[in-house]
Amino acid sequence: MGMSLPYSSTMAAEDDEKKQSAAESAAVLANAVKNQLLPSTILTRKAFENAIAVVMAIGGSTNAILHLLAIARAAHVPLTIDDFESIRVRVPVLCDLKPSGAYVATELHAAGGIPQVMKILLSHGVLHGDALTISGKTVEEVLKNVPSEPRRDQQVIRSWSKPLYPQGHLAILKGNLATEGAVAKITGIKKHQITGSARVFDSEEECLHAILSREIVAGDVIVIRYEGPKGGPGMREMLAPTSALIGAGLGDSVAVITDGRFSGGTYGLVVGHVAPEAAVGGTIALVEEGDSITIDADQRLLQLNVSDQELARRKSSWQPKQQKYTSGVLMKYAKLVTSSSLGAVTDYDNDSHNISLTERSAKQAEPLVPLQP
Repeated sequence: MGMSLPYSSTMAAEDDEKKQSAAESAAVLANAVKNQLLPSTILTRKAFENAIAVVMAIGGSTNAILHLLAIARAAHVPLTIDDFESIRVRVPVLCDLKPSGAYVATELHAAGGIPQVMKILLSHGVLHGDALTISGKTVEEVLKNVPSEPRRDQQVIRSWSKPLYPQGHLAILKGNLATEGAVAKITGIKKHQITGSARVFDSEEECLHAILSREIVAGDVIVIRYEGPKGGPGMREMLAPTSALIGAGLGDSVAVITDGRFSGGTYGLVVGHVAPEAAVGGTIALVEEGDSITIDADQRLLQLNVSDQELARRKSSWQPKQQKYTSGVLMKYAKLVTSSSLGAVTDYDNDSHNISLTERSAKQAEPLVPLQP
């Protein structure tokens, strides 16, 4: 995004180079203050498109979608959940990183780090080289001395012609279970499609108990709901249930969908950020035990196989759950927070948001340049 110095995000905290990087960062920050180089100048639409491209190329966390949407809202930059899907299909996964890959962040750093990945993307037309950075230089200027191809003595960063996967790993799924969208990490898994019987749980704890009690079997589709931004409140990570599934040998045969989040360490056919969430009466709140659910990552589909008439009947009798908190910060948060498809922000106003985006769209909403042949 241009807000930090090259290599600073992947170096080990205890290494001496971190001290040097911290000192350089302080100097660059002081210079930016002196010259009034503000975040609003750096965080343009191009910066966000660059960030999304890098996240796809390195196999980054599903949480990036939530966070980038929220940051874009704060920066008054037009960005939607669908932008992630349009960029995903144009950017290959270049880094073989855990949990689905073989290497860790410090090995990525030793192989050339994020600048090496960015230079590959820049060389193939999927990065905006004219985007400004905190140093006052453009992305292209910062990457000037970085080679266009990764070193041959490492296996962490692949070349553009031999990617780990031909397209990005974070897919936006839609269907009657997620009309606003849901997020799935679709690389490094054995199954991309499943149609199974719903096992419905209204909290992470209920689901974990069922897994540990061996009540879940291969072919089940676990539904963990009321864990979204409002329902949580706060959209907790469902790391415990997914880890328990792997421990039970069900990581490749059981799917999980939730209106909560997942950790970067999660593995399997898991779909999070389901929106609208259960707490506001989204379709996920209407799922009943034993319903047929289809997840098709290749078709970007998340579908509850129940008729519209039956869903309408269930909706008519649905009642919101009582809020877990009736006072304090969490009560206020649950009252104000928006959908995960909007970044789960707490200051979203449709009218003012649309006006501010319209004012800035002409200057900032240029699309990525076409892929070069």
